[in-house]
Amino acid sequence: MAALAQQNRKVATYAALMALAMVILGFASVPLYRLFCQATGFGGTTQRAEGAQAPGAVIGKIINVRFDGNVVPGMPWTFRPETNVMRVAVGARQMAFFEAINTSSRSVTGRAVFNVTPEQTGKYFDKIQCFCFTEQTLKPGERVRMPVIFYVDPKLIDDPDAKNISEITLSYTFFPIDSAKDKG
Repeated sequence: MAALAQQNRKVATYAALMALAMVILGFASVPLYRLFCQATGFGGTTQRAEGAQAPGAVIGKIINVRFDGNVVPGMPWTFRPETNVMRVAVGARQMAFFEAINTSSRSVTGRAVFNVTPEQTGKYFDKIQCFCFTEQTLKPGERVRMPVIFYVDPKLIDDPDAKNISEITLSYTFFPIDSAKDKG
């Protein structure tokens, strides 16, 4: 009888450890997935370029970059790119602007999430500076221009899955952020 009780405690301990491991893995999965996407460009995740240097234009290699801007339903902003499409030299530093307008009578803080399509180009789309790196607060009726400085990495040309792509779409969607800033 004592041997059976000891065996039951052992099984219960293993089951509890397994449950604890699953809970820890559940909480760790989101940050681990985000790191994986940032490192590999998986799912169209762009890269954040360190420093302000682009590698330099590759002669004769031009690609269209299309811009898209959205807000989630219920967010009292309008948000759009100033230019819908730019022809850019691969490797050259570029700047595009988006315009945001707070159409409400209160301050609203938002955060932009972004994506690049086709997905295999995400690891070659490097942002040097972007409004999406931080939260943005707009006062009632405020209109702002938001820059993004970027380049398309010349390594794209050597990737057999991406080298024949002639257009990349950079899409942003703003979400409201509950913040003490929004109270005024």
